[in-house]
Amino acid sequence: MPPLRWLSAWDQGMTQGPSHVVMYSGGMGSYFAAKRVIARHGAENVVLLFADTSMEDQDLYRFLDDSERTLGARMVRIRDGRTPWDVYFQHRFIGNWRRSKCSTELKRKPCDEWVQEHCTVETTQIYVGIDWSEEHRFERIKERHLPWVYRAPLCEAPYINRGQMLRQMTEDGLDPPRLYSMGFSHNNCGGFCIKAGKAHFANLLRTMPERYAFHEAQEREFQRRFAKQETILVEGRGDKTRRLTLEALRQRLEKTPELPEADKHDWGGCGCFAGI
Repeated sequence: MPPLRWLSAWDQGMTQGPSHVVMYSGGMGSYFAAKRVIARHGAENVVLLFADTSMEDQDLYRFLDDSERTLGARMVRIRDGRTPWDVYFQHRFIGNWRRSKCSTELKRKPCDEWVQEHCTVETTQIYVGIDWSEEHRFERIKERHLPWVYRAPLCEAPYINRGQMLRQMTEDGLDPPRLYSMGFSHNNCGGFCIKAGKAHFANLLRTMPERYAFHEAQEREFQRRFAKQETILVEGRGDKTRRLTLEALRQRLEKTPELPEADKHDWGGCGCFAGI
């Protein structure tokens, strides 16, 4: 495993750790969580901590730069150096919506190590961008990270929804990450997610077929190399569950571009910091 790399003021002689750390994904939730933390505690006391999966959409980096200037807080960018597919091949396990080695090794572990090195339990509070609609995820985060204090500002009033976030972001002078306008529900991993469903991957195929082709080829190579029929997608329920390759989904959509009604709602979801 390559060493963690990060660039920050603490590597240049500063010894006082931050009082408030926002787990900053580059998405809407973390941006508005950061806004609330900064409004309460001042930008000078806040660090935005971003973990790069080395497979991000190029526009995410534009948004990181723009939002860092808008928020006025310092951003620390850390990177393990591997991509999610590197992790899958290393562990001979692709993962699924319940178990995601990529989230653990490329997001949670690097962030936890940075916090442990630069912060203390007694003086630092940590924030995530989960909102009121997914508060159940936040409860698991709090429990897993004890005795560290974790907070979710968007689980508190005033409650805002996705549309309000997009409008407010524009009013703040920011162009929202482009993946949102392309129909994606998050701005992580370049439109990919091991926890995504058929609707998500159908959208990826429609909007960025070259990226879909990359993931399809990686899945096929994984199966060839390890003689395992693991897939990202499954369909059916109970004892009728079966695996669905990205190749098979693409071929299905080439014949019938419209997903069945039930599959139109199968988006799955990114939960890197929630561990689900």
